[in-house]
Amino acid sequence: MKFVNSDLAYIDLNIETPIITFPVLSDIEFVQHGFSTRLGGVSKDMFESMNLGFHCGPYRDEPANVIENFKRVSKSIGINSETIVISKQVHKTNIKLVDQNDCGKGLYRLRDFDEIDGLITNTPNVTLVTKYADCVPIFLVDTKKKAIGLIHSGWRGTVNKIGLIAVEEMQKNFQSNPQNIVAVIGPSICKECFEIGEEVANEFRKAFPFNDGNDILYKKEYDKYECDLWYANQLVLLEAGLLPQNIHISNVCTSCNPDLLFSHRKTQGKRGSLAAFLSIEENI
Repeated sequence: MKFVNSDLAYIDLNIETPIITFPVLSDIEFVQHGFSTRLGGVSKDMFESMNLGFHCGPYRDEPANVIENFKRVSKSIGINSETIVISKQVHKTNIKLVDQNDCGKGLYRLRDFDEIDGLITNTPNVTLVTKYADCVPIFLVDTKKKAIGLIHSGWRGTVNKIGLIAVEEMQKNFQSNPQNIVAVIGPSICKECFEIGEEVANEFRKAFPFNDGNDILYKKEYDKYECDLWYANQLVLLEAGLLPQNIHISNVCTSCNPDLLFSHRKTQGKRGSLAAFLSIEENI
C-alpha cells in the first residue's frame, strides 16, 4: 500500500520540508494542520532525517537536531514553533485541555503533565502535537464551535476507545455536537502490516462485541491475526456520534512507506518519530 496523492491525503515533495496534508481539513478555513514525513530534516543515522522525537527507547537524538526539525516542519505548515504543545504518550486514554499557557511544553519548556495521549483546545494559536511511528493519529475538528482535538491511538488506546473519550471531552468543554465534528484517521500501520497474537485479538473481541472482531481481525496461520486499526477507530468514532460521512481514513501506511515514514515495526524500534500538528488560526 504505497502512498500516492489522492483526495484523502496529499504531499508536495518539491518543497524543502514535505508534509502530508488532508484535503478535508485544508477545506476548513480556521485550522492549520499537517503530518510530518522523515524527509527534510537534520537528524542522522537511524533518525534520518526529519525526526521529531528526542528519544526512542534507549536511543537518543541530539536535542538541537530535534528542535531544528520542529522549526522546519512548523515553517512548512505555517505555524510558529513556539505555539506547540506536545503530548506525553503512554498508551492510556487521558485527554488534556490546553491553552496559550501551555505553549512550548514538551519542546522549549518542561511539561507539567504526564500520561496524556490526547490534547484538545478551542484557543487560537495553540498547536497540538502528538507523535507516531505506527500508531493511529486522529484529527478532530468541530466546525461549528471552532474546537479541535488530536489523539494518539495505539492498539491499547483503540480497544479502550480513546476516540470516544476525546469526543466526550469536547462535548463537556466546548459543548460540541458530535455531528459537527470532522475526523481524519491519519498515517499509521495498515492491517496487512499489523500482525497480533491471540491475547491482543481477545482484547479487540471484548472491545467490539457486536462486531465480534470479524471485520477488524483477519485470521492467519499459527493463531496470528491481521488487525485493522483504521476500521476499529472508525467504529469508535461512530459510537461517539460522528456522522459516517465526516470520518475520513487517509489510507497511508507507515510500514509500507519506509522511504517516506518511520515505522516501529518495520525497523524493530530503530527509528525516529513522526508527528501530527493541528491548530486554530487566529482572527478567522
